[in-house]
Amino acid sequence: MINVTLPDGSIKSFDSSLSVGAIARSIAPSLGKAAVAGRLNGQLVDLGHSVSEDAELAIITGSDVEGLEVIRHSTAHLLAHAVKVLYPAAQVTIGPVIDDGFYYDFSFDRAFTPEDLTAIEKKMKQLAKKDLRIERSVQERDQASQYFQSIGETYKSEIIQDLPEAEELSLYTQGDFTDLCRGPHVSSTAKLKVFKLLKVAGAYWRGDSNNAMLQRIYGTAWATQDALDAHLFKLEEAEKRDHRKLGKQLDLFHSQEEAPGMVFWRPKGWELWQQVEQYMRHVYKDNGYQEVKCPQILDVSLWKKSGHWDNFRDNMFFTASENREYAVKPMNCPGHVQIFNSGLRSYRDLPVRYGEFGGCHRNEPSGALHGLMRVRAFTQDDGHIFCTAQQVEEEVQNFHKLAIKTYSDFDFSDVTIKLALRPDQRLGDDSVWDDAEAALRGALRSCDVQWEELPGEGAFYGPKIEYHLKDSIGRSWQCGTIQVDFMMPQRLGAEYVAEDNVRKTPVMLHRAIVGSMERFIGIVIEHHAGALPLWLSPTQLVVMNVADRHADYAREIIDQLLSKGFRTVPDLRNEKITYKIREHSLQKLPYQLIVGDKEVESGQVAVRCRGGEDLGQLSMEALLERLNSDLDARR
Repeated sequence: MINVTLPDGSIKSFDSSLSVGAIARSIAPSLGKAAVAGRLNGQLVDLGHSVSEDAELAIITGSDVEGLEVIRHSTAHLLAHAVKVLYPAAQVTIGPVIDDGFYYDFSFDRAFTPEDLTAIEKKMKQLAKKDLRIERSVQERDQASQYFQSIGETYKSEIIQDLPEAEELSLYTQGDFTDLCRGPHVSSTAKLKVFKLLKVAGAYWRGDSNNAMLQRIYGTAWATQDALDAHLFKLEEAEKRDHRKLGKQLDLFHSQEEAPGMVFWRPKGWELWQQVEQYMRHVYKDNGYQEVKCPQILDVSLWKKSGHWDNFRDNMFFTASENREYAVKPMNCPGHVQIFNSGLRSYRDLPVRYGEFGGCHRNEPSGALHGLMRVRAFTQDDGHIFCTAQQVEEEVQNFHKLAIKTYSDFDFSDVTIKLALRPDQRLGDDSVWDDAEAALRGALRSCDVQWEELPGEGAFYGPKIEYHLKDSIGRSWQCGTIQVDFMMPQRLGAEYVAEDNVRKTPVMLHRAIVGSMERFIGIVIEHHAGALPLWLSPTQLVVMNVADRHADYAREIIDQLLSKGFRTVPDLRNEKITYKIREHSLQKLPYQLIVGDKEVESGQVAVRCRGGEDLGQLSMEALLERLNSDLDARR
């Protein structure tokens, strides 16, 4: 008997003599959308599976998250099929599903062009219309390896040799194209109707710069045309909001080859940075944190004790002096432990909270660098809390409230919380991890929030809560974290004197709200499309004169605004006022003030808001009231 759970929750039973595919085809018309896969006894499978015993099957359609992944995985194979038809000399490698789409890496003797992508997509549509049956087969390892070698697919043969011996090896065939894959896939190419190729980029084989450079074709696939159109619109919006373009347009920052992965902050960009930093500095001061500063380089012996040497050294920079080897710090935590260890601590002193705008360096691959979002040199709003095990839950609760308030002040209202649990490579035994994970779950329950659990994604020294912010066009960014660490304080000898006069090891909470300052500023720029709120804008107002005879009055206005603390610049050039307005509109300034004959005579200013709204003439008192109201809204 096969019990089938339909998407609406209802259950139907079928005789097990029928194939799963036959059952799916019989009920597909009642689903509204054709079934693309199933969950058989809990495991995601193709609907072509045969079942010879009782089974539980859940039908999955293109509207399900899992069904959408099957569609995208199948479309990646359709891409590879099309490439092999058009360019038989190309070798196929891997083609996984990623967020909102898929990619496939190819080895080819020339670079793919935009015209090639157009031709490939056209061929994909032709293959889809042929309604080619997609069939799964299981083969012996040697047989499969020999097959791929015989057709010149050496990368596939290499993948097979590296697979675990116990793993079943499955191949998928559609027409004259066969690929190695765990699956599942849709039943035929006809189910792949809504897709778009996006771009081509370089990628090293297996992500190793010592290996051959491949060509990665990115694409996206959806269940409906409306969903694809919405996604493409979001991509178009993301392109307009690209912080690298806006950084140049707004004169905020730049990068250059002499310092890859490092940022040159221009005056306006550094003013924006200072607004974020000063805000976070008040967060430190108002919530019991003591700000500290630690050295940039530390002897490698400390990194070996902390565990970073074993788990993180491939991402670290090193230097040497006088026969001693040093590491440029990739994290701030070992330094904060040294400050905690600098004096004898009592249980009465706990919790101790340190905060630092700590500069860190990580040796990220050059191909992964991306504007402010992925850099080699960055600064964190890094903090560490030393406390007892009994204080963990309360400290995590307090941090949660603080993080949510901070995100709200930067206009992020949609925050998703995830709990990253123990990874395979970790410090400490299971009992320590049990306690740490239980403490974080307890704190989240106390905060009355929902969260998603991520098995295997914790740090090597402890589990962590992650805060994911959704921006104005629906993208999710992981920013804040708080991590429970029972191990590093012990490894680095941190102690406090307990109530019974016994020396004990404190628990260490690693916490950051914005995370990397560079990355957070990039996210904020894209979230606001460069039109930053008044309190964050590097330049808040520009004062422009219509003619030279109005310059003295314009300077009076500027002096008044500067005396009130508003970041104001003059534009007293001998240019047409329409030219000035247009130029400063491109700079996305919150307010433009214009003075001419009428304003000089009335002692007022003409006020234009960002976006072109004309407020007419305002007195200085009315203008200051409006500006302060804007600032109070953030406070």
